[in-house]
Amino acid sequence: MTWATYGSFLVFTVALVLVPGPDVAVTTRNTLAGGRTRGAWTAVGITSSNAVQGLAAAAGLGALVVRSQPLFEVIRWAGVGYLAYLGVQALRSAVADRYPADELTAGTGTAQRLAGWRQGFLSNITNPKVLVFYLAVLPQFLTPDSGVPTLVLLALTHAVLGLLYLLLLVAGMHRARAVLGRRRVRRALDAVTGTVLLGFGVRLATERG
Repeated sequence: MTWATYGSFLVFTVALVLVPGPDVAVTTRNTLAGGRTRGAWTAVGITSSNAVQGLAAAAGLGALVVRSQPLFEVIRWAGVGYLAYLGVQALRSAVADRYPADELTAGTGTAQRLAGWRQGFLSNITNPKVLVFYLAVLPQFLTPDSGVPTLVLLALTHAVLGLLYLLLLVAGMHRARAVLGRRRVRRALDAVTGTVLLGFGVRLATERG
């Protein structure tokens, strides 16, 4: 793979990362619910999942999952259920309308970090579309003489760029905490993110691999 090809992949990946998806919605929700630490660890969890799926694709395991329709469907419906669960949680918070004034800056303990990582990892690992992306899109940037290391490089590049974007999102929300901490704003954002997460769940349920 040439530097020009890798540059083209970087441009493509940046454009792809900037498109809002479930990862952005989950990170936003967790940053609102637990502050900067939980949001950042959610981003790390998502990146961990991207790395796992990228390595699985490079090792040939991803192709087995995609070709095994029953296994693919199990993962897909697990993803639908988890996105629905997160969406309902956000909507319940909006309905309950109980937001401590210092919630956005609280929660820096191990429990918050683990909760953020777990939700980010699970929301991403149960989305088989990520595997499909690695299997269908990345090979287009490979040359006939490219090997597994090149595929791993592309997959990890996508994961790292996604992490940087999500961390910037978390930092921006933290800087805007004076506004985001207002009850009306929090309630509106919870309602929006909850609806968006449910929408992504519905789309995942109705799409075919």
